Amino acid sequence: MSTPVEREIQEADRQEKEKRAQWREEQIKELRLNSRLSFPYPMRLMLATSLSFLAGAGLGISYGAQSAGFRFRAENAHRLPNSSTGWYLYHKSKNYHMAFAGIREGLKMGTKISVWTAGFLSIEEMFDRYRGNRDCFNTIIASLSVAGGFSLWNRFPITTAARTAKTGLAVGLAYGLVQDALSTAKGRPPAYVDLVLGRSRRENERMEQLDQSGVV
Repeated sequence: MSTPVEREIQEADRQEKEKRAQWREEQIKELRLNSRLSFPYPMRLMLATSLSFLAGAGLGISYGAQSAGFRFRAENAHRLPNSSTGWYLYHKSKNYHMAFAGIREGLKMGTKISVWTAGFLSIEEMFDRYRGNRDCFNTIIASLSVAGGFSLWNRFPITTAARTAKTGLAVGLAYGLVQDALSTAKGRPPAYVDLVLGRSRRENERMEQLDQSGVV
């Protein structure tokens, strides 16, 4: 049977554990509240790169397999088989080339898209921390930076680079506004929203004061 002193120590330990658990829960809640899309940056980076890799891999497999099939048919058009065994080996070899090319192109495209996605999120997070505000402007900067880097990497001409920049601007603006809307719904509006609402509130208060004084 425990003594009163031991019971006090056990009670103190229990209260300390409860305080730590509550503090940890509050920290996690605050972190999710202050993060974009309610996901901290490491989790958001891992999730986005994984999804982008899967999407790129799917597109690459489809494109690579189809291209390999067309190439195989063109390369062997002058020596088509003339027996059932020959056609069986022909289609077997064709399917092998398509599968190999599809997997190779899928890995290649998935890696490319995931790298560009990671660059976009990294630039967005860098400007979030540098400016101290999480709003659509940082998303637009990140989107334009990735669009410019993509154009330089592929050595696009000026017209194509300008079109890529316009697309990046539109995507960044739309994605940024969606994130700002979700942040505002969570009770953490961006700075420009507070600025606009603050001005509107001050204008309403001034008009009410003028109405009460009888000037208007």
